[in-house]
Amino acid sequence: MNPSFNLSGKIAIVTGASRGIGESIARGLAAHGAHVVISSRKLEACEKVAADIRADGGKAEALTCHIGDMEQIAALFERVEANHGRLDILVNNAAANPYFGHIVDTGLDVFQKTVDVNIRGYFYSSTLGAKLMAKNGGGSIVNIASINGVAPGPKQGIYSITKGAIISMTKAFANECGEMGVRVNAILPGITDTKFASALVKDEKLLGAVTPRIALHRVAQPEEMAGAVVYLASDAASYTTGVCLNVDGGFLAGW
Repeated sequence: MNPSFNLSGKIAIVTGASRGIGESIARGLAAHGAHVVISSRKLEACEKVAADIRADGGKAEALTCHIGDMEQIAALFERVEANHGRLDILVNNAAANPYFGHIVDTGLDVFQKTVDVNIRGYFYSSTLGAKLMAKNGGGSIVNIASINGVAPGPKQGIYSITKGAIISMTKAFANECGEMGVRVNAILPGITDTKFASALVKDEKLLGAVTPRIALHRVAQPEEMAGAVVYLASDAASYTTGVCLNVDGGFLAGW
């Protein structure tokens, strides 16, 4: 293993880590030596992922947190500081996408839920994460945005809007947190075969129209997102901040 990618001794939080992209990222960080806090709404699902990581020789624990709830976010970071005294890596991955349909029919309830989780949750987690990292010299925040933040997806209006905000948020935090020793970057996953994206992946007509526009002519698997996050979280990316890295099979190459 290249020492630059060695995360031994690092404490990492991955939100939304009980399945899909978040789970794969958590496994990737643990495989490179990090102690990973598996966080999501359902503790039992988090415990299973943490147990699997430990069974594979990694270090992991489970802590429940709903990223749409400010009190739960605060409790998560307080618990991590109490347990470990530090935070080195934060991966903001938990997201909401409760509505799939025409943008003008977006209900206020689903609008608010999407904004609360995808913007407010990421923002508040980043502020608490950066402050905790700064106490020990710095760290790395990686936001999971989306290609939808650049090229809004059909029937995914409010979700796409929030992902665009995450791209801007990444750059804003990078600009102001560098002096704290905190690097802030994002990855923009393309269409990935997860339960979260099932409404799109299972829509054969829509998928058939989108797939030919992907340079690699296929959707991604969740584990294909982990390598980019490990890089951005590690010392291999020590001079990288404010970057939004496309991990999309070449979908945005034509934009």
